[in-house]
Amino acid sequence: MNLLNTIKGSLVEDFYPEGWDLGRIDSCASNKPEDILIRQDFWNKDFQPTQCSDVADFEVMMGHEIALEIKKAADEKKELALITPVGPMGMYRWTVYFLTQWGVDCSHVTTFSMDEWSDAEGNTLSSDDKASFQNAMNEVLFGPLGRLTVPENQRNFATRTNLPLYAQKISEIKNRGGRLITIFGIGRVFHIAFWEPHFASEFESEADWKAQNYRLGAKLHPLTIEQNAITSFKSRYTLVPARANTIGPGLFLQSDRIIGGCDGTFSRGMQWQGVSLWVTLRYGPDIWVPSSFIPTLPGKLFFIKELAGPLNAECN
Repeated sequence: MNLLNTIKGSLVEDFYPEGWDLGRIDSCASNKPEDILIRQDFWNKDFQPTQCSDVADFEVMMGHEIALEIKKAADEKKELALITPVGPMGMYRWTVYFLTQWGVDCSHVTTFSMDEWSDAEGNTLSSDDKASFQNAMNEVLFGPLGRLTVPENQRNFATRTNLPLYAQKISEIKNRGGRLITIFGIGRVFHIAFWEPHFASEFESEADWKAQNYRLGAKLHPLTIEQNAITSFKSRYTLVPARANTIGPGLFLQSDRIIGGCDGTFSRGMQWQGVSLWVTLRYGPDIWVPSSFIPTLPGKLFFIKELAGPLNAECN
């Protein structure tokens, strides 16, 4: 017995997004761990999943990749637009380490926080609230960089008034010869930022979906609430906002390069992100699975080896 043959008439029959092919998802997750790096026809020729032995290696490798992009832009005297996540987070410590060791000043960098908790109108938490993404970025990146940091007026956060301006600001940077790099994690429901799968029902075509730059007060899927309760709020789901402001595919799909990370492992062999990783790499582009477009872009997706599986039942 499994979900596929017991779901009819159950409490979860209408829980998962209607556009998901659960059989296809299960097929993606049933691959052998050693096959995860096998290239697929829909992957960009310059897309490369990169396996890391453990979380320590993951954080160093991803942080080094981010720092290299910042250094490269500085060496070439070009502007760099960075779309940044709060999750994963461990790589920022190493980004700071490498940039300070190399003495790279970040005055050429403009950052765009990809999302933020909000209410229905798109109003966000105050910047000094411990749960806000702005506070998190100040603590792990902007503050530790010290004199080398990104100038305050070049740090963009996903507030009700500023998020709608992202597209124009990024366009201006690119028109001046700059590049756009998106850093990201992948959600339990395959979201990038908080661009959720159920949004797909609102669009008549893939082109319309791809044209969306942002959303204010986005309704989050219950699995997203639970993911964040586990990873950020120590299981206390009553503290997790049910909405967020977020960028959309109109922004992250125009990236010149991507730097992604999957580090969703726990102790005793437990994890939450293996299916998210496999579906991203195998499902094929589909607007009901936002992360399925990631392999169509140039760049790297770092992941912890354990996430490749095998994804089978275990008693722990």
